[in-house]
Amino acid sequence: MPGNEHSGYPHPHLLGIEGLAPSEIEAILDLSEKYVTQNRQVDKKQSVLRGRTQINLFFESSTRTRTSFELAGKRLGADVINMSADGSAIKKGETLIDTAMTLNAMHPDVLVVRHPDSGAVELLSQKVDGAVINAGDGSHEHPTQALLDALTIRRRLGRLSGLIVAISGDILHSRVARSNILLLNIMGARVRVVAPPTLLPGDIDRMGVEVFHDPKRGLADVDIVMMLRLQTERMQGSFVPSVREYYRYFGLDRAKLAYAKPDALIMHPGPMNRGVEIDSDVADDIQRSVIREQVEMGVAVRMAMLDLLAHHRRNTLAGLVA
Repeated sequence: MPGNEHSGYPHPHLLGIEGLAPSEIEAILDLSEKYVTQNRQVDKKQSVLRGRTQINLFFESSTRTRTSFELAGKRLGADVINMSADGSAIKKGETLIDTAMTLNAMHPDVLVVRHPDSGAVELLSQKVDGAVINAGDGSHEHPTQALLDALTIRRRLGRLSGLIVAISGDILHSRVARSNILLLNIMGARVRVVAPPTLLPGDIDRMGVEVFHDPKRGLADVDIVMMLRLQTERMQGSFVPSVREYYRYFGLDRAKLAYAKPDALIMHPGPMNRGVEIDSDVADDIQRSVIREQVEMGVAVRMAMLDLLAHHRRNTLAGLVA
């Protein structure tokens, strides 16, 4: 299973979308398509990672992403170990470098890492021998989320280039927003961000997006409406007057959705705060909401990335032996 796509991804890690070429993103999505098909079969198991060890190292709690990576690894035949900061030496004062050295001694083939600090995953990648996948670092990036979003869009609309995508909500604290903005720009889509000024990063003008503070204008004639949750756990101080006021002005409901194209898709990376950034009626719209599809695409994309990185590592080791 999957062959030629491997040559389209030459990197030893996946630390972010930044720096990827359009052809590399296409290679990931093309291989992911094959895993979508595989995952819909009765027998979902492959032996691509048989004999390999995958460690999921999460310094922040996560259900969706960790479970998705765990399932992806197991379906490819890997030995998967889950580690969280709560039950590790991290709580006892061990440094990130100490952790890297300890893990390195176990010879893992792939490390999937989520960390609250931007740049921590890249630092780890410099200290371990195995491939590293960024499962979210601070407010920096969450590359596999952007890739699964891209796959969801491409499967529904057939393309990414030329589409108008509105990303609405807490842009400031969102690594999902940053990765999506990067990917969509690379692939030729037009990106809008819709948020109050307090929830926009200071460098938004340099991110290649159109900025709107009025949802009616920001959602006008868009192909995709991508909602983000309020990340209150990252907020120090008052960013919005109240949750009720935020929902009134920025929460996606039928009235605001009416400004988008009649067949515009509704997306959300989860977990959703119903009645805060999105109305249940909209989130559960069978025709237009692709939120459940995003979860399905997540497993396929993560299988593809594990496959690609294992192939790269195998070739690298073979080259060293030769």
